[in-house]
Amino acid sequence: MFTASRAFASTAAMSSRPASLSPPPLKRRRVSPATTSSALPIPPRRSTLQAKAPNLRIYSWNINGIAPYLDAQPAITTFFPTSSTQRKPGPSSYPCLRACLHRWSYPHILFLQEIKIAPSDTSSLASLRRTINTPLSNDDSVSTSSRLYDAHFSLPRDKHNATGFGGKVYGVCTFIRRDIAPATTKTVDWDLEGRVLITELPDHGTVVVNVYAVNGTTNPYRDPASGKVIGDRHMRKRRFHAELRDECARYEGQGWGVVVAGDLNVAQTKADSWPELRVGKEHVRNREDFKKCFMVGREEEGLGMRDTFREVRGEERKFTYRPRGRVWGEGMDRVDLILASQGVRVRDADTLDEEMERGKSDHVPLWVQIEAGDGDKRGMEKGKSDDEFTASGNERGGHDEAS
Repeated sequence: MFTASRAFASTAAMSSRPASLSPPPLKRRRVSPATTSSALPIPPRRSTLQAKAPNLRIYSWNINGIAPYLDAQPAITTFFPTSSTQRKPGPSSYPCLRACLHRWSYPHILFLQEIKIAPSDTSSLASLRRTINTPLSNDDSVSTSSRLYDAHFSLPRDKHNATGFGGKVYGVCTFIRRDIAPATTKTVDWDLEGRVLITELPDHGTVVVNVYAVNGTTNPYRDPASGKVIGDRHMRKRRFHAELRDECARYEGQGWGVVVAGDLNVAQTKADSWPELRVGKEHVRNREDFKKCFMVGREEEGLGMRDTFREVRGEERKFTYRPRGRVWGEGMDRVDLILASQGVRVRDADTLDEEMERGKSDHVPLWVQIEAGDGDKRGMEKGKSDDEFTASGNERGGHDEAS
């Protein structure tokens, strides 16, 4: 188990290394406001988990800027294929986050990364909350909690390292379906860039962590308090790995199952990049550090987490980063991951590696379905989807045949 002293030593060692590698009124459930993890002790899981708690479908997407999706609600029909006789949406048409949720059969949880909202931009925050629950049409019911979401944010508050574009950088958002209760969201005191948001789900014995990991570069990293340069973004990336690992280890030590999902900004193997992996010294070191923290077992001071896509899909080649400005298929990486601790049972997982799913972003979504259960139990049990998921005709997590 990781002790506080070990976590401190690991962090100190990292920072001393030389710079190198890379509504109509509804009865709403109570959701606590986001707080920092240092302000609240990790609560113990309920001694009796609810067997009737639903299996969870979690989607994750680096949306690369939420602005195009705010208060833009075209008719749902504009998001389905059109015949030559049908009028297609014009250039002023915007993507629609609600339509994405419909296409994905309303997942229980949606993680977004890189939303790029400044903390002071209360208008955009309100707009996002409004947009996500605005019905697409008369047939899109918002009278049930399984179609409504609460939004929680971790936004940048580092005055020295998150100042570009008027503070509209980084940031993560977690949407939680209102029929999933109880849920507690928390930020962490070691992240001031809006990169981590934790959600505790006691009835599922699971903690899910929305992550937008640091991208390793030679750009300077400044002490958040003094503004003094203390290293580069490669150094900060490795320290971020260690701090996230230790946070997850503390939860596992309390008996929780842990799911880490988001843009981890690392491709692990040759199968995860095209045409090739980044091979610079810094990137190689970052990649090995990631594996050491998350993928190797406890005997080597790692978490021993499982890459859910590889566990379910084997060596199938799909990618999550699809850069714009290039022909689809020219240069791509699988840098967005969903990792599960040994105490989480995974039923299915996939990546929606399609140009349509990329939308206005340069990433595509990915998803996992996990089984409700005891975080102390080990192993993976892949099985059929829950009744609702199967009934939707969307058990692979892609869009319906009609969409």
